[in-house]
Amino acid sequence: MKKIGLLLAFISMLISCDTGSNKKVLQEANGRMNNLLIVMKNSEWQGEIGDELRKIIAEPVIGLPQPEAQFEVTQVPPESFGSMFKASRSILHVGIGAENSFLGVSNVYAEPQKIITITGKDKESLILEIQKNAKALISGFKTADLLTVQRSIYKNYWDPTKMETFTKNGYSLKIPKTFSKVDDTGDFVWYRMRLDGGNSMELFSYTVPIQSIDDENGNNLVAIRDTIGKKHIPGQIEGSYMITEAAYTPHIFEVKLDGKKALEAKGKWEVKGVYMAGPFLSYSIIDKAKNRLVVVEGLTYAPSINKRDYMFELEAIMKTIKIN
Repeated sequence: MKKIGLLLAFISMLISCDTGSNKKVLQEANGRMNNLLIVMKNSEWQGEIGDELRKIIAEPVIGLPQPEAQFEVTQVPPESFGSMFKASRSILHVGIGAENSFLGVSNVYAEPQKIITITGKDKESLILEIQKNAKALISGFKTADLLTVQRSIYKNYWDPTKMETFTKNGYSLKIPKTFSKVDDTGDFVWYRMRLDGGNSMELFSYTVPIQSIDDENGNNLVAIRDTIGKKHIPGQIEGSYMITEAAYTPHIFEVKLDGKKALEAKGKWEVKGVYMAGPFLSYSIIDKAKNRLVVVEGLTYAPSINKRDYMFELEAIMKTIKIN
């Protein structure tokens, strides 16, 4: 109990001291995105408390063709939490403490870094605290990782004012220079990043007029995607083109993007007449001022390998969108 209480006090002290002219210069955080270091007793990790955590952090990511957990996890006991581990990008402290609490802080030992501490007065209270804060736990680390990826994007991206589709339609997207242009018609823009083994990540963007309430609530999302695919995204053989996989209904969620209502869709794409498929993620922003949907979509073609991190990088890129 004392160890957890001291840890919280130490973190608070670091935050209060990390202001003004005496601000510490922190080392660069290490660790890949979607990797999580969990600091808790081995006995608790291997027992009911650990089981409850695993239900959350090992839950499969929605929209991927094969199950992939939210995070790759490394667990260490508190006594092993030394300088090497303190530089980790994402750290979760869990244990019995003097009070029930959920605390998130940033840039304590390194930068960029997210640390979340969950304590409970006893085992039952700690499990309830974990359950109560499950969504905040996931979103806290995911948001921090997204911002880290975006910081990298902002260092080297294609100038959106030089892209005809963006300038003509009054919006922009920061596409990293690791991607190359495939097409830019003025109504449809397509960029691709080639991966090893003939695999790739693809980015598309376009606008469509809002013609009914079904366009705004996602009921026409598949029809819109398939129309765009037929017009702009051909397959390898004549007459083939990208469509939404018929056997898999996309998951659609209402979100906010660039301060506007948007529809987030996670599903699977395929090429009509060709054995090619994979996951896609799209955002359809409802631009009331111009009575249109501004759509940005990312997809991955990488058969037989994990795709979570590729889709996560595409999400970070798409969330840089700005509508003038």
